Amino acid sequence: MNLRRDVFQAIADPTRRAILLLVASQTMTAGAIAANFDTARPTVSKHLQILTECELLQQEQNGREIFYHINAAKMKEVSDFIEPFRQMWDDRFNKLEAIMKKQKTK
Repeated sequence: MNLRRDVFQAIADPTRRAILLLVASQTMTAGAIAANFDTARPTVSKHLQILTECELLQQEQNGREIFYHINAAKMKEVSDFIEPFRQMWDDRFNKLEAIMKKQKTK
């Protein structure tokens, strides 16, 4: 059964977020990624499959090795979606801070 996954389902899992953080700094093979986790390699492989299906990771074959690297364009889409919420919460916290400072001076 093929499930249609989206990027938010993919990043909901802490292991997949950790994989993204690893691969953000350097291109890595599945084995190198799996070495960072205390789970079975097939489990990490499934996480890589999901991240690739959602286009958060891209694969590049070099000889017999498959290297994974971050898809910056897709990550930008996630960031662009989240940005209005971040701004809204920043505004709310700034207002709360101003109120607290005003109360402190009284």
